[in-house]
Amino acid sequence: MRSYQPDLTPPWKRSAPAPEVPAEPDLVVEEVSTGFCGAVIRCEKTAQGPAVTLEDRFGKHRVFPMEPRGFLLEGRVVTLVRPPAGGPVRPARTASGSVAVPGARARVARAGRIYVEGRHDAELVERVWGDDLRIEGVVVEYLEGVDDLPAIVREFAPGPGARLGVLVDHLVPGSKESRIAARVTDEHVLVVGHPYIDVWEAVKPSSVGIDAWPVVPRGQDWKTGVCRALGWPENTGAAWQHILSRVGSYKDLEPQLLGRVEELIDFVTLPG
Repeated sequence: MRSYQPDLTPPWKRSAPAPEVPAEPDLVVEEVSTGFCGAVIRCEKTAQGPAVTLEDRFGKHRVFPMEPRGFLLEGRVVTLVRPPAGGPVRPARTASGSVAVPGARARVARAGRIYVEGRHDAELVERVWGDDLRIEGVVVEYLEGVDDLPAIVREFAPGPGARLGVLVDHLVPGSKESRIAARVTDEHVLVVGHPYIDVWEAVKPSSVGIDAWPVVPRGQDWKTGVCRALGWPENTGAAWQHILSRVGSYKDLEPQLLGRVEELIDFVTLPG
């Protein structure tokens, strides 16, 4: 008969048992050895044991074994286990199309920033990418124009841990905006833009209920000209609120804007 052998390991050196958490769809965890963070897509049996597939905010999938103490949930070590049997559930999505993170806390703001030209630009970015930006800790500020962009960049003092992204309206060859952007050469600054005169045009006409954005003659205030051409009251603030109310997700925006904003988010969230 085997004799009882007491555990003589001091209590402070013993590993506390990790709680078991069902790997339900949409649960966001971090794999401890790689730091990969993503939402649970599915669990499955493999020859090596149960495994879980995670999807990060960029849509990248990775498969990890469901080992004891293998994941972090809100900073706490946990053991993922297979959830009770049930039908597959599609992950919820944010307005930008990335995986939603139910109950996620906003990250402390990064030193890096994204600058946009005006308040309407900032409100549109918030409408579509707000959930993602809060999780990533990215603050968006508006400049009321980019005429002083080189001086603004110098004042910001960008660096490896404080990257700056700038979204510019009407960034096309030969424009005033393109000449200003060309003067910014800091490697820690990324200036990108869309071809539209104003961010209003980046909203698909079909989402607003019009056939196309009107052509406004040179010399006229563009927003006022749009209101006149469409028969709207010449109240650009009210017109913008109407336009913004018709934006429910990334599907309501033109690809030329979508790609540029995603590019800026990627740039400012790169590890320092």
